[in-house]
Amino acid sequence: MWPEVHHHHLASEAPGRLRPTQMSVGYAEVARKRREWAQLGRKQRRESLQQQVFPAVLGPGQRYHIIDHHHLGLALIEEGVERVWIALQDDLSWLEPAVFWRTMEFRAWAHPFDAQGRRRDYADMPRRLTDLDDDPFRSLAGDVHKAGGYAKSAAPFAEFLWADFLRAHIGVRALRREPQRAVRTGVKLAKSTGARYLPGWSGRQP
Repeated sequence: MWPEVHHHHLASEAPGRLRPTQMSVGYAEVARKRREWAQLGRKQRRESLQQQVFPAVLGPGQRYHIIDHHHLGLALIEEGVERVWIALQDDLSWLEPAVFWRTMEFRAWAHPFDAQGRRRDYADMPRRLTDLDDDPFRSLAGDVHKAGGYAKSAAPFAEFLWADFLRAHIGVRALRREPQRAVRTGVKLAKSTGARYLPGWSGRQP
């Protein structure tokens, strides 16, 4: 998923200080991760935090910008976790912000698209995980995957591509009113030939 690592070491950071590299998450997925965390005992939580690593890039202001696990990071903040492990992928802190974000996007480390799938300026990128908007279609994309609609893909931001595809075919009101029906519809759409350009597509060729 990520390019070659040049500067790799572990560091500890407060999840509330982590910078996002995308503009939205699926809050339903964040809620699921919170429920999973709540079911763990104290020892299991400690072991989980020791094993979980957030890949990140050091950016302007010497801040860690995570390039994966945004949903988990937000869930851990909401659960009051104080420290997490960071795996530094590269140090780009010496770049000017505009150049930094162009480089991040070129390396498929940033996704400057909002919760409606619209391209936004780099200046609009949220500064904290708690500033991320809710994209219900990102949650739907995760549910469709879990229901067997498409295969897991290592392609960067694959779930957002699926979210945009589903957004074009399912109304947000229908999604909120009947989420389970939306998942069933999403699975059928994901298997259709119209989705064959997407990573992880597992339907039949025409």
